[in-house]
Amino acid sequence: MATFEFRNAQELGRVFQQHEVKYLFFGKSGAILLGYSDTTQDVDLYVEKQAANCEKLVAALAELDFRLTENEEQEIRRGKDFIQLRNGPFDLDLIFAPDGIERFDDAWKRRVEKHGVPIANIDDIVGSKQAANRQKDKESLPRLLSFQEWLRNRSNQDGLG
Repeated sequence: MATFEFRNAQELGRVFQQHEVKYLFFGKSGAILLGYSDTTQDVDLYVEKQAANCEKLVAALAELDFRLTENEEQEIRRGKDFIQLRNGPFDLDLIFAPDGIERFDDAWKRRVEKHGVPIANIDDIVGSKQAANRQKDKESLPRLLSFQEWLRNRSNQDGLG
């Protein structure tokens, strides 16, 4: 299992832009792209659950050398809530219905553009982890909340908040 690296985000962003896939970096990988000091084993993406977008996603993943099974392609096309892909150049979690977020369009409006890729707002990332209420999230939430506060303070100091 390879660790998530910045070059993964760059390559994914480039290919998804070419295919016009509408998505957000999400979860810990999204927080890392915002400056969170941690590592993760996979890339988390929140993907818009529209049929045309899902079709574009299948094509983009193929270009990134993900070897999708027929079943995985069908799950993507129908926008299954959560799909783990472990058959490509890096591990990828596709999330079509994250805990704590009602609509993709709302999260899209709050997104941050950084490094040339769309990233979920830190409040959405933290809120989703809180709503999921998983043990692993409970253990990492104190550090993530501290980062969220630091990011807010920095944005306020820079006149962005």
